Amino acid sequence: MSKLIQNEFEFANQQYKYLMKTVPADQMPQSYKNGKLITKDISWWCSGFYPGSLWMIFEQTKDPEIKKEAEQRLKIIESNKTFTRDHDLGFMMFCSFGNAYRITKNPEYKNVILTSAESLSTRFRPKMKAILSWDKMADFKGPVIIDNMMNLEMLMWASQNGGSKKLKEVAVTHANTTIRNHFRPDFSSYHVIDYDVNTGDVLSKKTFQGYADSSAWARGQGWALYGYTMMYRMTKDRKYLQQAQNIAKFILNNPAMPEDKIPYWDFNDPKIPDVPRDASAAAIIASALLELGQYSNGEEKSRYILTAKQMIVNLSTEKYHAKLNENGGFLLMHSTGGLPLNSEIDVPLIYADYYFLEALKRYKDWYL
Repeated sequence: MSKLIQNEFEFANQQYKYLMKTVPADQMPQSYKNGKLITKDISWWCSGFYPGSLWMIFEQTKDPEIKKEAEQRLKIIESNKTFTRDHDLGFMMFCSFGNAYRITKNPEYKNVILTSAESLSTRFRPKMKAILSWDKMADFKGPVIIDNMMNLEMLMWASQNGGSKKLKEVAVTHANTTIRNHFRPDFSSYHVIDYDVNTGDVLSKKTFQGYADSSAWARGQGWALYGYTMMYRMTKDRKYLQQAQNIAKFILNNPAMPEDKIPYWDFNDPKIPDVPRDASAAAIIASALLELGQYSNGEEKSRYILTAKQMIVNLSTEKYHAKLNENGGFLLMHSTGGLPLNSEIDVPLIYADYYFLEALKRYKDWYL
């Protein structure tokens, strides 16, 4: 594993130098399809993953070219610190500036994180006891998606590093509301809970990106697992640890989990095995399992670590892994963004790369 991880970071260093040449100065890389790089502007929810990936690569390789690009990209997205139009500020600003501050300890980066956390907290709706994910839409009055668990890390970190204590209250309240309403008896998660913003009543339990309202969308299960593992780290409240372990059980014991542990895009798609995989879900789950292994014992701990290792090893094979200067400069192939939306199906995705790099780093830091 030591050699594999070293090789992966060296490969990422070269591959991202290839990607760097083609990304427009005011855009962030999203995907690659039909020989074309697809990019988005900085208000896109994934705008933090490219700079965050660059910082993780720089941390391992110390390549000044990668660092320079990482710094440039932070400047481009810094204005997002006052963005309040949706819940994705943690993805946008903590995956980017969070890694940058962790590595450099530059106080300017910390200030950006604290401002971003305050901006995110404005989406908290006291009656709902949750952070509103998206504003009112045709299908949803007060939507809260399971992905939102990932954005709580920035609130928790900010509250522990000079920010307001209310940020922690917002994060904990949201996590508790999500435990209450998002999960089925088997600990699989709905994608979207629609609330009445004025009363907090649950109006409906639906999906936006999964196969069906009642199905277990693979990446959503990954967000849930990662989110509650992180909340245990930040609070040491054992109910979050228990929730994470129960979610892990659902994922790892699922009969629809393929032998190579790279999930199909939704655990309940009736056309399995003739459906797309989601390498991004595997990368997120692997990273989360490695952290969950830190807080678990015995057989559970071994299973988490071994499964994560299997995911990392398989993502590193040519079935899922790009060759140098191919795949548009992305590391991984075969991710699925929103199949029912006919969006990002069986393509590379920037956040698949990000969580793959994080999983590599975590394995190296904790288990080598």
